[in-house]
Amino acid sequence: MTHPVFHDQHTETKYEPFAVGQAQWLRRNGDGGNDALSAGIWHVTPDDAPEPFDLPIEEDETVYIISGYLHIEVQDGDTFDLKTGSMASFSKGAQTRWTVVEPTVEFFVYS
Repeated sequence: MTHPVFHDQHTETKYEPFAVGQAQWLRRNGDGGNDALSAGIWHVTPDDAPEPFDLPIEEDETVYIISGYLHIEVQDGDTFDLKTGSMASFSKGAQTRWTVVEPTVEFFVYS
């Protein structure tokens, strides 16, 4: 039995609307029989989110900032800036507030 491998090139023509900004999916929940795992690229600009927005973390989420700048506040926790080259991992249930400071391209994994 072979196990599926998911691969793609990051290209703006593959973006589709997301809750805020746009996403290009590499793998969606359920692909390859794993309901808990998904991954992709998220693109967001300050025009997409001109005000800070609350984002409850509904599943574990790990991010890597390819380019850009996000400011994130975790309720009852840390406040930090994610800039190009930064990474973070949020546990399910975290209550966060995001500010898009600069146009940002982020690789994300939900698990």
